[in-house]
Formats: sequence, C-alpha cells, structure tokens
Amino acid sequence: MSILTVLCYILFVLAAIVLIVVVLLQEGRGGGFGEALGVAGRETFGPGSKGINNFTAWTAAVFLGAALVIHFMNKTPQSAIDSIPSPTLAPAPADAGAPAPTDSQVPPSNQ
Repeated sequence: MSILTVLCYILFVLAAIVLIVVVLLQEGRGGGFGEALGVAGRETFGPGSKGINNFTAWTAAVFLGAALVIHFMNKTPQSAIDSIPSPTLAPAPADAGAPAPTDSQVPPSNQ
C-alpha cells in the first residue's frame, strides 16, 4: 500500500469523525449539542449562523472526495470474476464407477 493511500485513509477517517461531531453540533428542532456549550455555542452554532452549514458542506465534500480517491486507487484492472480460477474438465474414464463384468455378462465373441 502506498503512502498516498494511507494518507487518504487517514483523511477519510478524520473527515468522518469531524462530520459526525459537526452534525451533532447543529441545532435541531429541540435544541442541539450546541446548547451544551452555553452562550458561545448558541452564538456560533445557532439557527441563524451560516458558518456551521458551510463547514458541514466542506467536510462532507472532503469525506466524499477521499472516498472516491480511495476507490480509484484500490481499483484493479481485472474484475473479481476474472480472478476465480476456472475448473479444468478432464474426461472421465468410460467405465469409472461401473462394476467389473463377470463371465456371464461378457458377450460372446464372433469367431
């Protein structure tokens, strides 16, 4: 795994955590986590503030961008079906599993 892939995974996880926190900070119908921060939380994350909405949009864009970059970096040129080995079909012997003929079952020869 390359260093760029590792950095994309780290960015992806950090963006996910920040996105969770930012969504919880937004005020819903019955208040929000921003109320727990007191007056500063109401002023920063109140219903009239556009900053938290813009920050949420940018965080979601970073999250989506990191997910797409990870997908395209891990994409292989062959499909999963191509990597499955195909079974080789060997012809079975004609009398496989058949009991050996006895003297009474052997047809007479035409001599």
